[in-house]
Amino acid sequence: MRPAGPGREVKMRRYEVNIVLNPNLDQSQLALEKEIIQRALESYGARVEKVEELGLRRLAYPIAKDPQGYFLWYQVEMPEDRVNDLARELRIRDNVRRVMVVKSQEPFLANA
Repeated sequence: MRPAGPGREVKMRRYEVNIVLNPNLDQSQLALEKEIIQRALESYGARVEKVEELGLRRLAYPIAKDPQGYFLWYQVEMPEDRVNDLARELRIRDNVRRVMVVKSQEPFLANA
C-alpha cells in the first residue's frame, strides 16, 4: 500500500490491460500509439511488468467497419482507484478501438 494523502492508503493491484488498435496504422503511427499508451500507464501510477504485442488478429465482429485489430496486452500493477481513469483516457484516443482492464486472476510471478 502507498500513502495517498493524510490518513489514506491506496491499494496496489495487478491488472491485465488489453487494447485493440486500428489495424490500418503504419509502423510509425503504431510506435507513437504504443508510446502514448506507455506514458498514460505511467502517469496513472502503473508499473508495467510485461508487454506482449499479439499483432493483427481477426475480430469476432467488425469494429468501426474493420474486421481486424492490432492487439496489445500489458500486465501492470497500479492503484485500484486509478483504473477507471486510465481506461477512460485510453478510450478517447482515435486509434484505440477497445480497452479492457481486468484484475489478474493468477498469482503474478516476476521473471517467469
